[in-house]
Amino acid sequence: MHTTTTSSKKTLFSKLLLIFGLAILLSAEGYFGYQLHQLSDQQEEIKEDYSNINNISSGLFSVEQWRDKVSAIVSRQIRDFTLSAKQKKDLQKEVEQIILTLIDKAEAKINKPKKTIDGKIRKFLVKTFVNTDDFRKQAPSFAKKIIAKVYNPTNKKQLSKVVMSKFDALERAEYLDSTVAATKAATEKIYKKYGASSNEELNAKLNASLSHIRTSTYNYSFAMLGCIAIVLSLWWILRKRVDLHAPLFIMSLMFAFILLFIGLTASMIEVDARIKAIDFVLLGEHVVFENQVLFFQSKSILDVVSVLIGQPAMDAVLVGVLILIFSILFPIMKLSATGIHLLSKKKIARNRVIRYFAFQSGKWSMADVIVIAILMVYIGLNGLLDSQLQSLNIKSDDLNVMTTNNTALQPGFIIFISFVLYGLILSTILKFISPHESH
Repeated sequence: MHTTTTSSKKTLFSKLLLIFGLAILLSAEGYFGYQLHQLSDQQEEIKEDYSNINNISSGLFSVEQWRDKVSAIVSRQIRDFTLSAKQKKDLQKEVEQIILTLIDKAEAKINKPKKTIDGKIRKFLVKTFVNTDDFRKQAPSFAKKIIAKVYNPTNKKQLSKVVMSKFDALERAEYLDSTVAATKAATEKIYKKYGASSNEELNAKLNASLSHIRTSTYNYSFAMLGCIAIVLSLWWILRKRVDLHAPLFIMSLMFAFILLFIGLTASMIEVDARIKAIDFVLLGEHVVFENQVLFFQSKSILDVVSVLIGQPAMDAVLVGVLILIFSILFPIMKLSATGIHLLSKKKIARNRVIRYFAFQSGKWSMADVIVIAILMVYIGLNGLLDSQLQSLNIKSDDLNVMTTNNTALQPGFIIFISFVLYGLILSTILKFISPHESH
């Protein structure tokens, strides 16, 4: 009797110790999962902002961007305008001919017969005091002075202002377009959000944040998988401790629920196609547009379901409902049913519904199908984008276009596929440890 009591106490202590240890591990996995979920949402938000700022419609197809780049080129062209010695000589001759033509026209106008007294007086005074031959002799020096005036830095600056005023008028006209005004307002809002004042500064900050987030999400993902590996190791270590199988299995289910939740809500696949750089020559200078985003989307399984169910087309809604039922609700019901089956009395454990979800619903669950489908979509879409973007690549003396495909699977996919495999292992374990089934 004493031996039995001691054995019971040891068993109870072992169970409590196991539950306490796994509770700590479960808390750690929950923390890692929460951080992964938060970082996934943060990454999606940052990339959405990055995509909006660097979208091709706000860059290569933007009137404002073209105005800024062309006006800068025109300003430099005017400011740095120079002529060779031969060009100056030829231009001086042209100006000299224009001056002589003007003198001839003025003289012809003066020599024209006058009918009024005032006209006759002016003609007499000009003929008496003005020698047009002297002006003709001075034409070369006049032409030289005019060329020198044009090359005066102050006059060149004034000429630049006159030309640039045309671009200022274009800039003011932009605000008449409500689309441009809305785009500028959205851009300023994003600048304010991240404390940036230009695209270059904003992109640098966003890329730094994304790099940190990418590293952290994978660290948290592997930390979650490490917790699962410890749980499975405990099953091997305690495989002969039948008295500990029930609490160990129930705690194992808790780990599975966390994997499922994170796998459903974290981003699984990211589609990102962009023009890395487009460089062409305009007015003798290079014009460059970088990181022009053509398309960006980042979705979790729940996001996909939400989008499909929200569509007006019934076929899309039907697909969304099927994914919701067979890839989300069925796995939840299966996990719940396995716990109920193991802990309940024989009558409840052998209930047809409970047994169906615990042992037979796996063939209807589409969680593994979703994993394969997403993997196939990634492979097919990645190949298609690579092929299409490759055709846009151009390299010549006047035009260079470089495209890049950043489509990638995300940590959410790793977690979800881990849940599927972990769920299959738990189903196999249940068949061996269930007291209500024949082994």
